[in-house]
Amino acid sequence: MTPTPPSISEAEWSVMEVLWDRHPRTAAEVVEALDGDRRWSPRTVKTLLARLVKKGALTAEEDGPRYRYAPRVSRDECVLAEGQSFRERFFKGRTSPLLQHFVEQGELSADDIARLRALLDERSKEVSE
Repeated sequence: MTPTPPSISEAEWSVMEVLWDRHPRTAAEVVEALDGDRRWSPRTVKTLLARLVKKGALTAEEDGPRYRYAPRVSRDECVLAEGQSFRERFFKGRTSPLLQHFVEQGELSADDIARLRALLDERSKEVSE
């Protein structure tokens, strides 16, 4: 796995999701897996795969006349990097305003609120120790 995941577009994220789910896969297998979600041509998917290889997000191993693709970065690493980027861009790197925004604007069930409260309680104990 690479230390710093590359920035990936929404379209590239869709391709990565397919490969995080199961890998390695050929371009044709990725096209087939995306068929329910997106109606992309094989050429479009191959372009996205090539971009992701160039960015270092995927590996491409020759398998006869085709390539088999696999992630070089985990989903968790990419989610963390995207979250940090979002927090930096919109909340000047601050977590509290980000959480406030989503709590105030999002729909939360009683179970969601209980989990958030438990996380905050746990974090509060860590900070005071």
